[in-house]
Amino acid sequence: MAAPRSCLRLLDQTKLPEFEKYVDCDRVDQIVDAIQRLVVRGAPALGAVGALGVAVAMYEGERHCWDRARLDHEILRVRDARPTAANLAVGVERVKPLIDDGVDAVVAEALAYVAEDEWANRRLSALGADWILDRVGHRPVRVLTHCNTGSLATTSWGTGLGLVRELHVRGELGLVYVDETRPLLQGSRLTSWELTQDGIEHVVQVDGAAASTILRGLADVAIVGADRIADNGDTANKIGSVGVALACADAGIPFVVAAPSTTVDSATATGEGIEIEMRSSTEVVAFGGSATAPAGSRGFNPAFDITPARLINAIVTELGVVEPHAVSSMRDHFARRASSAST
Repeated sequence: MAAPRSCLRLLDQTKLPEFEKYVDCDRVDQIVDAIQRLVVRGAPALGAVGALGVAVAMYEGERHCWDRARLDHEILRVRDARPTAANLAVGVERVKPLIDDGVDAVVAEALAYVAEDEWANRRLSALGADWILDRVGHRPVRVLTHCNTGSLATTSWGTGLGLVRELHVRGELGLVYVDETRPLLQGSRLTSWELTQDGIEHVVQVDGAAASTILRGLADVAIVGADRIADNGDTANKIGSVGVALACADAGIPFVVAAPSTTVDSATATGEGIEIEMRSSTEVVAFGGSATAPAGSRGFNPAFDITPARLINAIVTELGVVEPHAVSSMRDHFARRASSAST
C-alpha cells in the first residue's frame, strides 16, 4: 500500500537484515524518533529526510492549525535531532526559504536535493576510483570499509560503498573487508546486506581485527564516509574510524574519505569544533535485550570520532579529490577550483 501524500515512508534499518519493514511518518515526533533510533541514518540520507521532514511538519501544521512560531519550532526539532551529521541541517535549511511558497514548493525542492545527492554519489565514486587506481595500480583492489556508506546511508548508490561499487563495475575490485561496526553492527547488518545484494565478494570482521588486517598487508585501501568535515579536513565518522586511519598510516596505504560536498562544514575550523553525539550506555552493555556486562557496569558510547586531516590521504567529493596535507582550507580549495572552472 502506498504511503499517503503527507507521509514519509522509511525503510527501517534497525530491522535489517532479518526483516524488510517500513515506518510511515506523518508527524514530526515520528520523524525525530526515526532519526534518533537510526531507522534512517547516514549523513546524505539524513539530509534528504531533513528536507522532506519540513514538508511533513507543514502538513501536520495544516491539520492542527499551528502558527508560524510553532511550525518553526517543530522544524528546528527535525534539524537538531542528531547533532554530528552536517547534512541533516543542510537539508532542512535548503527548503526553509520556500515555506511561504507552500508545501508543493518545499517538496519539489526536497526532491531536487535527493536527485542532486544521487548525482554527487555517482560522480564522487568515479573520481575516487580514478584516484585509488592511480595510487595502488590497476589490479583487483582489496578494500576495508567501516560502518555503512551505501544506498542505505544516502539517497542512492552510496559514497564510500558507492566507490566500492564503481571499482566492482570496472572489474578492479578484489575482496572487501567489512568491519562489523560495534555497537549497532551497521557493517555486518547493512554493508554486508548491500554487498550481498550486489554479488560482491566480502568478509565481515570484528572491529578489533581491522588494524591487523591492514598491517598484514591484506588490504590496499580503507574507504570510509563522513558525517561532518571541518574546514581543515578533520573528519567526523563512525566511532572506530580513527583507529583504521592510524593503521593505514603505519602500513603506508591510503585512507580515503568519501562524502558529498554538503558534508563539508566550512564554518567549523577544525575537528575540535564538531559536537560528538553520545548515545545510550545500554547499546554497549547489552545486546538484543541481554546483558553483555555485569549489572551496574556503565557504557561509554560516543557515536563518532574525529580523524585528523594529517591521517587522511584523500577526501573525495563530487567537486574533486582533496589531499588534505596539500590544502589549508577546504572552502578556499573548492572556491579556487570553481573559479578556475568558470574561466
